[in-house]
Amino acid sequence: MAITKEKKQELIQSFGRQDLDTGSPEVQIALLTARINDLTDHFKAHAKDHASRRGLLMMVSKRSSLLKYLRLHDRKKYLDVIGRLGIRK
Repeated sequence: MAITKEKKQELIQSFGRQDLDTGSPEVQIALLTARINDLTDHFKAHAKDHASRRGLLMMVSKRSSLLKYLRLHDRKKYLDVIGRLGIRK
């Protein structure tokens, strides 16, 4: 259910500004999106897992805040990230 170490490194390499960049908004959004996608698959089998649902809502909120920050500060990177992740229309 959790993101594997290899998948996490791949996302960091793909979205990071440098090799070991884990703090930029782009990387954080990509990692949160991967975790959100894993949890949505989890809820297809476990519909009554309310504790995990709370965690999912917190992750969605955090990702929304990061996307808002990125949209306000660097529109070009924002459009690139949402396009590559397929988040918004």
